[in-house]
Amino acid sequence: MTLDSERIKKDFPILFQEVNDEKLVYLDNAATTQKPKQVLQAIKQYYTQDNANVHRGVHTLAERATASYERARQKVRQFIHADSVQEVLFTRGTTTGLNWIARGYAEKAVQAGDEIVLSYMEHHSNIVPWQQLAKRVGATLKYIELTSDGELDMADAKQKITAKTKIVAVAHASNVLGVVNPIQELAQLAHENGAIIVVDGAQSTPHMPVDVQVLDVDFFAFSGHKLCAPTGIGVLYGKQALLEQMEPVEFGGEMIDFVYLQESTWSELPYKFEAGTPNIGGGIALGAAIDYLDEIGMANIHAYEAELVAYVLPKLQAIEGLKIYGPNEASKRTGVIAFNFEGIHPHDVATALDMEGIAVRAGHHCAQPLLKYLDTPATARASFYFYNTKEDADRLVAALLATKEFFNHGTF
Repeated sequence: MTLDSERIKKDFPILFQEVNDEKLVYLDNAATTQKPKQVLQAIKQYYTQDNANVHRGVHTLAERATASYERARQKVRQFIHADSVQEVLFTRGTTTGLNWIARGYAEKAVQAGDEIVLSYMEHHSNIVPWQQLAKRVGATLKYIELTSDGELDMADAKQKITAKTKIVAVAHASNVLGVVNPIQELAQLAHENGAIIVVDGAQSTPHMPVDVQVLDVDFFAFSGHKLCAPTGIGVLYGKQALLEQMEPVEFGGEMIDFVYLQESTWSELPYKFEAGTPNIGGGIALGAAIDYLDEIGMANIHAYEAELVAYVLPKLQAIEGLKIYGPNEASKRTGVIAFNFEGIHPHDVATALDMEGIAVRAGHHCAQPLLKYLDTPATARASFYFYNTKEDADRLVAALLATKEFFNHGTF
């Protein structure tokens, strides 16, 4: 799929700068994405024209702010194909959504002796809340193994997910291995055993079409800042019947129906979970980001990124001494490519690339159990998005070759 990458790139002002006297190549998109001018304009519009609190005022600014904020919720509903806006909760991000589920839903649903099934490729945000829950209620955590090329071992999943399982919590796409997990199959396994499935969609939602009804997920969380929206805004989708059972974990204004001296009652969905003044500007900007992505087309974005990975992966695989983690086939990957140079620390690799103007990430990527499973303390990671180009990919390859030469022979 060919997008007009030059036109698209012009929408992102931050990309037109030099870093260390080199043109910037931004390849840290799995950590956060850049923001197009359309989103920046939406933020400016809100704060310069419509800034007021939502849901509470009858004056013109408050009504405009409320209408824009709730339109954004409707845009999210359409974007992920939720059945109703009542199933769309605004959060601070994926981490908040997963914690809300662990506290508000799972604390009642999981008891001593029950099991929670995760995978070895989970981000810490989809491990630590479940560890804490297991400690509180006396449940057991089990982890689905991976195949030799880093994909989820579905044979092991069928062994691990049993009648004792109450929660299956997995990433839709890995932030290290770049694999996309078979969520529909996992959902079916979970439901056949009487469990619910919780999906971390942080790394999938920005890159491919998502239909929560086709996936048949019970809960699905993602972050705005990974799909061209600001930081501090995210979404938790939940099936309405489950959200009705779920308890709020934050209390105060906005989420109440009536407050008496000794007790309170909660508002209807989705406001039951949204205590206090929300991130209004962030929500409106998330709506603008969805408009922007919809105009390009999520299927087009997915196809373009697949083409870009198919272009760069063989070039990286041809570099002697470069170990790449995850599937060897480009068709099985997202735009995330984690790698290590033999004998060179990934932080040194990332620093060397930065000197060439190329931004990548190095470290454990908030996935320490996975890296231990892979027998490495850290990796470097390049992650592509639809505003990246084949020229960006070539710059990465050239810089890696120069880095290897420098550390082996001391010259760039």
